[in-house]
Amino acid sequence: VQLQASGGGLVQAGGSLRLSCAASGRTFSSNFMGWFRQAPGNEREFVAAISWDYGTTYYAGSVKGRFTISRDHAKNTVYLQMNSLSVEDTAVYYCAAGGGIWQSTQYDYWGQGTQVTVSS
Repeated sequence: VQLQASGGGLVQAGGSLRLSCAASGRTFSSNFMGWFRQAPGNEREFVAAISWDYGTTYYAGSVKGRFTISRDHAKNTVYLQMNSLSVEDTAVYYCAAGGGIWQSTQYDYWGQGTQVTVSS
């Protein structure tokens, strides 16, 4: 499975960005697609995940109500719509595919990461 993340950039606080993660290869073996993020000096943390088959979504408390994860089967792509961004959301965002939801160790495949920078 290969994952290609895109859509990061620089945005002002309160703004929005949409990240995309295009998957190729044997994606049927992965039940969940997730987004994680890592800020400098911090550990990688869970952001959101979605069940590939059922569309059930899961969010970290810090982003719930602001971020929306979705998937497009036809395009083999997962999206992360991020609204009301704050400086605390600044990080490298990674998409991942695997059999679990909350822990990074539950994911087998990772994209290369895309930088999101929120300015005050």
